[in-house]
Amino acid sequence: MKKIFLSTFLLLLFSVSMNAHGTHGTGLMAGLSHPILGLDHLLAIFCVGLLSAQMGIKSSWMVPLAFAITMLVSGWLGIGTEGFMCMEEGIALSVIVMGIAVALKKKMNLVAAILAAGIIGFFHGYAHGVEMPEESKAFVYISGFLLGVAIIFLVSIGIGNVLLQNKINSERMQYVGAFIAGMGLVILMG
Repeated sequence: MKKIFLSTFLLLLFSVSMNAHGTHGTGLMAGLSHPILGLDHLLAIFCVGLLSAQMGIKSSWMVPLAFAITMLVSGWLGIGTEGFMCMEEGIALSVIVMGIAVALKKKMNLVAAILAAGIIGFFHGYAHGVEMPEESKAFVYISGFLLGVAIIFLVSIGIGNVLLQNKINSERMQYVGAFIAGMGLVILMG
């Protein structure tokens, strides 16, 4: 019962501002802060890292790399645009899908995981490009958000590898995935 209460409290606490609308600072700092301070981006990227850890050593770098490359390209495409219909919904759905994937703890086919990471990376990267501050230089801003994504990947893959070392912690990672999927639902509804 305490776990349910705590989870519900945290969902409500974070539901006030879950997406990364607006940026913090300009240039490198704006790019860096977007994936880290935008809970919608942070949760999806974190799940990509956890899923990669669940899949094994080869996936630990291939799946995040697919996400980052697609994010880089779509970030450039999004600069100076208004975004597209359902962009934020796509980001929220990516949080739900990745949370469920971690919760189910099934070994995904590597090609399917790379494709999924690429599609999800497209939505997140495009949103980063759309929200680039006008006074920022594109290269510096994109370097910042790629650095933020790399930091999140390193942390999440490391946490995933530690959690996978025993059965109890491995099950906890599944609960984390379920919680993140629930947060994605709140983001989608919010």
